[in-house]
Amino acid sequence: ASFQNLNSLFCCFFSVSIVVNKHKPWIETSYHGVIIENMDTVMLDPPLVALDKDAPVPYAGEICAFKIHGLEAPFEAEVLNRTSGEGVLRARGPIDCEQQKEYTFIIQAYDCGASPSGANWKKSHKAVVHIQVDDVNEFSPVFREPLYRATVTEGKIYDSILQVEAWDQDCSPQYSQICNYEIVTQDTPFAIDRNGNIRNTERLSYDKQQNYKIMVTAYDCGQKRATESVSVHIDVKPVCKPGWQGWNKRVDYEPGTGSKQLFSKMHLETCDGPLSSVRAMVELQTSHIGKGCDRETYSEKSLQKLCGAASGSTDLLPAPSASTNWTASLLTDNGRDSDLIFRFDGRQAANIPEWVVPQNLTDQFTIATWMKHGPSPGLRAEKETLLCNSDKTEMNRHHYSLYVHNCRLVFLLRRDFIQLDSFRPAEFHWRLEQICDKEWHYYVINVEFPSVTLFVDGVTYEPYLVTDDWPIHPSEIDVQLTVGACWQGGEVTTPRFTQYFRGSLSGLTIRPGKIATQKVISCLQACKEGLDISSLESLGKGIKFHFNPAQSVLVMEADDLESINTAMTKVSYINSRQFPTPGLRKLHITTTVQCFGEDTCISIPDIRAMVMVLPPSEPRITIAGVERLVWPAAQLRAPFGVALFKDIHIISTVTKTDCPASFIECRAWGTRRPGVLELMHNLDYCDVLVIGEELDPERESLEIHHINRVPDTSLSLVSGVDSMAHYEQAIRQVRYRNWKPGGLSERRFRLSCSELNGRYTSNEFNFEVRDCLHTGSEAVEHVNHMAVQSQFMRPVHHPLVVHTVNSDHISGTPPAATVVIVMCIATLVVIVVLGIYRIHTTHQDGSKEDEEGRKDPEMDWDDSNLNITVNPMESIDGAQIAEEVREEEPEEEEDEDEEEDELAGELSSAEYEDSDEEDEASIQKGRVRGKLEWDPSTLPY
Repeated sequence: ASFQNLNSLFCCFFSVSIVVNKHKPWIETSYHGVIIENMDTVMLDPPLVALDKDAPVPYAGEICAFKIHGLEAPFEAEVLNRTSGEGVLRARGPIDCEQQKEYTFIIQAYDCGASPSGANWKKSHKAVVHIQVDDVNEFSPVFREPLYRATVTEGKIYDSILQVEAWDQDCSPQYSQICNYEIVTQDTPFAIDRNGNIRNTERLSYDKQQNYKIMVTAYDCGQKRATESVSVHIDVKPVCKPGWQGWNKRVDYEPGTGSKQLFSKMHLETCDGPLSSVRAMVELQTSHIGKGCDRETYSEKSLQKLCGAASGSTDLLPAPSASTNWTASLLTDNGRDSDLIFRFDGRQAANIPEWVVPQNLTDQFTIATWMKHGPSPGLRAEKETLLCNSDKTEMNRHHYSLYVHNCRLVFLLRRDFIQLDSFRPAEFHWRLEQICDKEWHYYVINVEFPSVTLFVDGVTYEPYLVTDDWPIHPSEIDVQLTVGACWQGGEVTTPRFTQYFRGSLSGLTIRPGKIATQKVISCLQACKEGLDISSLESLGKGIKFHFNPAQSVLVMEADDLESINTAMTKVSYINSRQFPTPGLRKLHITTTVQCFGEDTCISIPDIRAMVMVLPPSEPRITIAGVERLVWPAAQLRAPFGVALFKDIHIISTVTKTDCPASFIECRAWGTRRPGVLELMHNLDYCDVLVIGEELDPERESLEIHHINRVPDTSLSLVSGVDSMAHYEQAIRQVRYRNWKPGGLSERRFRLSCSELNGRYTSNEFNFEVRDCLHTGSEAVEHVNHMAVQSQFMRPVHHPLVVHTVNSDHISGTPPAATVVIVMCIATLVVIVVLGIYRIHTTHQDGSKEDEEGRKDPEMDWDDSNLNITVNPMESIDGAQIAEEVREEEPEEEEDEDEEEDELAGELSSAEYEDSDEEDEASIQKGRVRGKLEWDPSTLPY
């Protein structure tokens, strides 16, 4: 019975256990969860809860696990409460949204089974879990490009110049999207929108600013700013305007540097317009400089010598002076560098003195002048006379004249009547643009009657009209030559000037008997500055070019842009003057573009630039030598007197702060002192002035080459343009003679020289001559110590000039010698007996010195290139002078003078002993070298 009871009890228990875990756990069919990256807990909706209908039966009604299917899912589920079935979903490791934003997997719930061992456990159905990873704003925006560039055209407003773009590594739209851009740079004419588009807020100007650099930053939608801003460069280009580009408005030119390129980076912009040819004209405008160009500003006479013109020309418009006073009343317009210009305003004219007027005009002669003239006022303008030779009284016949009428140049030539004479050519007309263009031109009229030829700036022009007239019948009426108007001496109540000239003239000359050659004319009007083309071989065959005769205008033509651009870079300026005129020179470039077919041609604006010629290093002309000499009376009385400037030296130096070895060799005095260079160039005159009282023609004279006796100081001793070496030779021949030196205590002279018609002048070199009788106890040769470092520079060869200037206004008081004279007189009383013997001896010595002085070695020099112009009051040879001396000197005065000379010789013989020995040696040397050769044909008289 007990066994039966136990067995029935077991059966009952087994049957109960069988029916205890009869239900499966239950969960939702799907779950949605969210996890924040870098966190582990997933927030599910609905919450993770499993239910079992077997509850509250232990084990069968409890939840023991949640299992996830899919090993790739980085999540795990955990049961929080077995009885309530609550669970939680966690990440097994860090979750990165940037790697994966969503996860989907399967989950099931398991109960605890029917017993503690978990046997007979049951699982729920499969539920789908979808998890979204929430982003964290951990990254900053980054720009896709390290630098942005754009180009805009000036004057235009853009909706968008360029777009910048930034990105963010965050995964969510909130943090990965760029919500805003900002321009960091302040005060810029640009703005940016939220999409990164940059636009300009105002019209940009290329002239104001050519480029801009701005900094831009970005923000994501979480307002996180970019770590680094990006740089944006915006270039402004000008509106494409056809024209020349890359040229400088001013080019500096340093004298002595040769040719300099004007437009080294210049090129033509045509804005891609079609073209078939380009023509460019470069013009150098120098009308404001002197006579329209940088020329050597020597006198007209000197220029003719430099150019090899025939001598004998008459300058009708010389510089005003005591001997050329007919131009004193004319208006002068001094150009640069003393370039003498006479300006006529219709009220001034000049009568040429009779002694100046050429009297021997034959069938051959030349008239030359520089002229600047503009259109005459009025429709029927009157004649404007440059030069006129008309009757002085009674009648009003014009023998020859040169005048302008309605922009025509007319030359009138009425020949004298001869037997069986008839109509002959009398008026020659030329119609030229140059006559009224208000520019300087050089006019030369060559007359080879009956042919007359006009040269304008070296170009030949034949008259377009020649009219005949009757010759002029001979009469006893004097004629008057005038400049600037024509003299009307007859047929009017009051003689007066008519047909006044309005314009400017310079260098008006007449040369009778000869005509000027083309070579001489070209030289006289040659310009020292102009345009040039460097490296002609690099131009190529595609370029054609042409210069005008003065090289002030250059015309170039090409078929393509490359050729014309290359040619323009080769255009240069050159100035060959040693001392050019400083200042600006204007440049004018005009361009014409020829298009294909009938397309509209491109208009190229003109260019106006300038060349600035810098001031040259001005020379310092220095005269140095012995400043004081003492001579015995006998030598002063000698037929050739004494040489005043036998030891003279003339040098010219310039100071250079920098001296490139390629240009000239120079020596620097110290590290900071500028270099001093010696220049070899020309002089055009030297002045010898007598200081104090004028020379007394009864007792003293200045002589040169013992040919010219000069009893006055207002004379011209030497004139011409020549080298300084030839000037030294000429000046050393200037001699002073005093055939009555008894009353002479001293005679002082002043020497100065000049270059370029007075532009550069030397120091004033003072020289003093003393009679040894009036000299103190010690005779001194005082030397001018003006130390100059002699250097080398390539010489410029030109022809010479020397003048003496009236010194009426200069007064000089000879130094006192009272004490010496008293001593001399006292000694004279003591040795009166010996004086007679000494007088006889002095006569013999003086005659020897006179004879030997005629062969002074200083007189032997080369004068082949020296043109000496003299205006003496008298001209006699040495023998005549000596004879006059013997005839004019009374015996009593001679005795007294010689007694004083003798006494002075005894007192101061030691003072001039060395000088006498030197003179004696010079005289002996002169006997060997022979007699001086002198060509009087160079004298204009």
